[in-house]
Amino acid sequence: MSKIDLISNDWTNLVFAGRNQAYGAYRLRRGTSKRNVLSIIFVVVVAALAFAFMAIKTIVDENARKVAQTQVAELSALDQPKKKAEVKQKKIEFKEPEKVVERVKSSVKFTAPVIKKDEEVKPEEEMKTQDQLMSNKAAIGSFDVKGNDDAGGEILKAKELIAQPEPPKVEAENKVFTIVEQMPQFPGGDAALMDYLRSNVHYPTVAAENGVQGRVVVGFVVERDGSITDVQVIRSVDPSLDREASRVVKSMPRWNPGKQNGSAVRVKYQVPVTFRLQ
Repeated sequence: MSKIDLISNDWTNLVFAGRNQAYGAYRLRRGTSKRNVLSIIFVVVVAALAFAFMAIKTIVDENARKVAQTQVAELSALDQPKKKAEVKQKKIEFKEPEKVVERVKSSVKFTAPVIKKDEEVKPEEEMKTQDQLMSNKAAIGSFDVKGNDDAGGEILKAKELIAQPEPPKVEAENKVFTIVEQMPQFPGGDAALMDYLRSNVHYPTVAAENGVQGRVVVGFVVERDGSITDVQVIRSVDPSLDREASRVVKSMPRWNPGKQNGSAVRVKYQVPVTFRLQ
């Protein structure tokens, strides 16, 4: 018996050789191979899905079993009575610092010889005679002191208090000088100041239309940090020119401050601002 091939359609041609192939049985037999292949694929797919389903189900059941065991363990742990934490208090002992007793040697006050009337001399100020000093084992010091260690003690000495310098007064810090050792200066000098004023002054339109011109003198204070404050018009020409001159002075950069005795101080200064029609 020859080998049967379920996929090949050669056997169909042999069976229907010399017959009417337009008959429906021939076409049905010709599609048998395709149906066999589809059946095999279907069976394989169904088997794979079944295997996958069983594997997934096994994993899910195993995870559910582990979760259940974990929950049971947690519940059993909750049911057990909690142990109370024992806090042992450590007794802290405070030791008082040892007092250091200064050893002082007995001494007799030395009285410098001064010529006074007898009634003006106090008993404690009377000079000790040589015999009294020799008979007394105490040392000579600045005071009459009864010590506690004549062998190794020290003689008390008078402490001289040195007067501390008074802190600078606020009035001195806020004082405004007119003339100082080193006058304040615009960065770059007077030439740079004039260039700055010429470059930044804008001639007021009203003053230009009315032909108003002149020199406005503006006074101000150069602070210790070089900033400009207290701007005032010292000599006025016209309100519009005064306002423009004050504006330019206020907009100036920081100056190099004036100095007195090497320290920066507040200094009054004046600047002329000239308005001239071309």
